[in-house]
Amino acid sequence: MVDAVSTTNNAAARIGAGTGMLASNFETFLALLTSQLKNQDPLSPVDSNQFTAQLTQMAGVEQQLLTNDLLKSLVSAQSGGGLGQAATYIGKEATAAWSATKMADGEASWSYELAANAASATLQVVDGSGKVVWSGDAPAKTTGMHEFTWDGKATSGNDGQDGQVYSLKIIAKDAAGGALDAQVLTRGRISGVEMYDGEAYLTIGNSIVPLATVIALEEAQDPALAA
Repeated sequence: MVDAVSTTNNAAARIGAGTGMLASNFETFLALLTSQLKNQDPLSPVDSNQFTAQLTQMAGVEQQLLTNDLLKSLVSAQSGGGLGQAATYIGKEATAAWSATKMADGEASWSYELAANAASATLQVVDGSGKVVWSGDAPAKTTGMHEFTWDGKATSGNDGQDGQVYSLKIIAKDAAGGALDAQVLTRGRISGVEMYDGEAYLTIGNSIVPLATVIALEEAQDPALAA
């Protein structure tokens, strides 16, 4: 998929090239028309219909130049709008369908959601290489949202390290042994935004999530009211 920045830059380049060509043609047209008027035969002047047609063409070229200038302005505004729009989310409480987070102070935290009561639910912590470093029973198996914090102690391989990125997976089954719908989520207050390859990313706790993964937004609760 072509990213938004490349698309915007290509569009601006095409508009700029087109504008330059039109401007050159416009100047050439004016020079030829002026020369034609200066050197016309007084006994056989330029036909009025032909002259009108030429003026109409000149007006059309001028209008195209103005249109291209407007398009350049719109493209420029669009290229700088992504970060400004994403910045409006700062301070809000967000829920994102995102499972990666950095370990900090010896632990990493996630949320997970079950569509129904599970007969069994296993959580797996996966490192950046895709290796499962910890596996165990989910602390809660009832319908709804639950929290899980990994203490960094590995059941396989090396213990977790601060600054490293880990992901959480969940495998849930119903009483009949069938797969149960479940998902891992990142939840928390949005504290920052950044652009990468034309896509907006939000900072939520120790996670950096694509804006496109956000599935819910709420106004941040006033700490004074929560006390």
